[in-house]
Amino acid sequence: MQIVGYETGTDGPPALLVADDGTVSTAALDPGTELSYALGERHCAGVLDDGSHTPCPRESAPYCDDHTYRWPCARCTGECSLPLESCREEHAIYLAAFAPDTFKVGVTRSWRLDTRLREQGADRAAHLRTVADGRVARQIEAEIATEVGDRVRVPTKVRGIHESVDDAAWRDLLAGFDPVETYEFDYGVDLADRPVAETLASGTVRAVQGRVLLLDNGGSTYAVDMRDLVGYDVSDGETDRDLQSSLGAFG
Repeated sequence: MQIVGYETGTDGPPALLVADDGTVSTAALDPGTELSYALGERHCAGVLDDGSHTPCPRESAPYCDDHTYRWPCARCTGECSLPLESCREEHAIYLAAFAPDTFKVGVTRSWRLDTRLREQGADRAAHLRTVADGRVARQIEAEIATEVGDRVRVPTKVRGIHESVDDAAWRDLLAGFDPVETYEFDYGVDLADRPVAETLASGTVRAVQGRVLLLDNGGSTYAVDMRDLVGYDVSDGETDRDLQSSLGAFG
């Protein structure tokens, strides 16, 4: 078996996608679920196509060069010729907040706004404005990004995942804008202490926030970037690795 993908829970329950002899099944990640996979070797996750899986033996993970999709808009600043059909759709520009005080600007097709924010695990967000297409949106994003930034890495999200958003800092940021709508999200994390960053797939599911999976294991809570699981061969059973314990495990 191999972990070949994941679902963040935006369009259904969160889950890991597990391939076994060409067939893909889902391992549910609902709170309270017992997950029990031991990680083996890691290699390219291959190709998913309509419920089937084509494996790839190349060592690069999570994907080799042949199976890596490079999104052409990833670093676009609006100096483009609208290369994709989706670029011509209506776009929303937004601000996202990650506890306690990390912020970013982003854009997405307007109909995907709520989904995009949940995919990223945003704690709060503000829809700033809606524009006709992706090129205009990227131009505005690039201008705002000089002050706010446009990228937040998963380790930064994990460091504050047990905290709340700094209300004063969020208000100060929004004071320079006139949002169309604001959002607050609750992922059911409910942690008093920072979880330990780790790569494992065994324990009791506490919550999923964006692509961060929170697992309780041996008295500690671990934060797992689900992308870091993609490509691992797995077998049924608990991990046999020594894991770092959180301070809360000794309280």
